[in-house]
Amino acid sequence: MAVMDTKQIMEILPHRYPFLLLDTIEELDDDHCLAKKNVTVNEPMFTGHFPDNPIFPGVLIIEAMAQAGGVLLAEKTGFDKKKQNTLFMGMDSVKFRKPVFPGDTMLIKVRVEQSKKLKKGYFVKLKGEALVEGELRASGIVTAGIFDKEES
Repeated sequence: MAVMDTKQIMEILPHRYPFLLLDTIEELDDDHCLAKKNVTVNEPMFTGHFPDNPIFPGVLIIEAMAQAGGVLLAEKTGFDKKKQNTLFMGMDSVKFRKPVFPGDTMLIKVRVEQSKKLKKGYFVKLKGEALVEGELRASGIVTAGIFDKEES
């Protein structure tokens, strides 16, 4: 059973359709987040990526990792959406192993590798993985941060 539904995710993240890439949060604690994305053929990116062979874009898989990282970071820090922004800051060592297709259920795992409290925010490096039916499809290191709104 999910610990957070789409509505609860939207209370943390500023993303909305079609750019909210998480359907549910399945597990969440201070050091890891497991999110779910049901990839459906009617999503707008498939009209151009690619019409005859729809593949979920790799850059959106990494964005889903960053969004899961934003949820994790909010949980870890007591994030206040009215006063703070979550920001995707970087990615390293990204590898795509196999495509994700419409009809797949993608599990996105992120785990804290490094975190640092800043004077007016918080920053974290996360190891991210995207899996379909237990098979690794993509991985990488995602950097995210939370900063006071007047500083961003």
